[in-house]
Amino acid sequence: MRLDKYLKVTRLIKRRTIANEACDADKVLVNDKPARASYNVKIGDVITICMGQKPLKVKVTAITEHVTKENAADNYTVISE
Repeated sequence: MRLDKYLKVTRLIKRRTIANEACDADKVLVNDKPARASYNVKIGDVITICMGQKPLKVKVTAITEHVTKENAADNYTVISE
């Protein structure tokens, strides 16, 4: 699954266009490297989002195409906030 879609589906970022813009601005890192929106997310990847005061670091535990709001957090574990 594409990185921008993963960020939207898991509700880490509210909209896919915002996720796309964040990737273009190098605010999203995958395994400590800047990642493009088209990056193919794999289980075990560590995603860092630097959009607020503190960066959010999560580890991908599952990849699901469609997920409900209640189950969105089951696709990742938070490493640090």
